[in-house]
Amino acid sequence: MPESPALTPDARAARSKAFFQIHLCVVLWGFTAILGKAITLPALPLVWWRMLLVVVALLLVPRVWRGLRAMSWRLRGAYAGIGVLVALHWLTFYGSIKLSNASVGATCIALATVFVAMIEPLVARTRFSKRDLMLGIAVLPGVALVVGGVPPGMRAGIAVGALSAIFVAIFGALNKRLVEHGDPLTVTTLELGAGAIALTALIPVMPLVPGTAGAFSGDVFAVPGMRDLGLLIALSLACTLLPFALSLAALRHMSAFAQQLAVNLEPVYAIVLAILLLGEQRELTPAFYAGVAIILGAVFIHPLMGKPKPLSHPEVLAAAENKGAAE
Repeated sequence: MPESPALTPDARAARSKAFFQIHLCVVLWGFTAILGKAITLPALPLVWWRMLLVVVALLLVPRVWRGLRAMSWRLRGAYAGIGVLVALHWLTFYGSIKLSNASVGATCIALATVFVAMIEPLVARTRFSKRDLMLGIAVLPGVALVVGGVPPGMRAGIAVGALSAIFVAIFGALNKRLVEHGDPLTVTTLELGAGAIALTALIPVMPLVPGTAGAFSGDVFAVPGMRDLGLLIALSLACTLLPFALSLAALRHMSAFAQQLAVNLEPVYAIVLAILLLGEQRELTPAFYAGVAIILGAVFIHPLMGKPKPLSHPEVLAAAENKGAAE
């Protein structure tokens, strides 16, 4: 795309830096699925430790405490409620990966854009748009190919992954309707702290979930081994807080369309990384990748069919595996 003649050299440099930063963020976000597969913990302790490590790191920042003191109890409660949905979203996302693989989990998260189109009008009480209905119809053949392109033993992972995408859509819609602006670091601390508490309450329930074969349940209070702990720290800091900080700076210099296009690349990077690092293409058929291409094609075309909106709630960047759909 040619440079706009209206841009000054400093503005062009800022925009180029922003594009580099946001794509680095998307690559790091893509690693969340890879690390989720590499960490040997079941989904519940994995997510619990990830949330705890992020919250502990954020509580060391004085700005977070100032933001908490300035925030009303009503607003704190709203963010805490959204945090419970975030916890369920992460729990089902990593549960999907444990029940299948990283490629399947990343593909299911791409469906969040479709669920947003279906769910947001119900939550926000707005009319359904024709383009959103077309998006839902367009991905159906892709979903059928994805289901048919995985071994039967992985299909439970697809169902759980689709549930994770639904949680993204719900909490993204609630974020728009119920939540006013707050300091992004404070919001993230509240959401993930509330999410960790919610997961603690789920500990007795998860072993009773049928058909998961231990993919979810585990002892959250047992300190992970050194390998898992190192990967959890990387997941919490390098793949959550670092891209969150970089993206907050980058999004100030990018158009709404560029934002959506960049964050929609997350499942693409995750699937490519899963092929390169985990060799997952050996577990999946060409039909799976054909279905992925249809789903991602529809997701990328969606911003072209209307006027994209910029990310107005940056806190979702730290709380959702699908960054674009969550906003």
